[in-house]
Amino acid sequence: MDILLDTHAVIWFFEDDERLSQSAKESIFDLNSMIHVSIASLWEFAIKLSAGKLAFDGGIDGFIEAVYENEFTLLEIAPKHIKMITALPFVHRDPFDRIIVAQAMVEDMTIVTADNNIVKYGISHIW
Repeated sequence: MDILLDTHAVIWFFEDDERLSQSAKESIFDLNSMIHVSIASLWEFAIKLSAGKLAFDGGIDGFIEAVYENEFTLLEIAPKHIKMITALPFVHRDPFDRIIVAQAMVEDMTIVTADNNIVKYGISHIW
């Protein structure tokens, strides 16, 4: 299964945060799963890091290194993802979440998220 981690899910995974659900952990550790992290999540993380809303050992470099160390795939933002955004209703106004939803739809991925607004798009999700 192709899985796309929402930004909070990847952060919580790296920090071994108890807020990450058991089913989310199981899907990430499932050897049959291909785990993806959107470039949008790196961008969102960098903004929150620079604003002092987050801290992470090693900063942005440590975060990127953790993505690669865990053998997650970085999902680039492509024109087809941007085009999908134009078809999305404004259930969610957060631009980072909207691109993650669009990427999951276009790439036929399951999103790991606790965000109920993302779930409202009717896409495959795990939590």
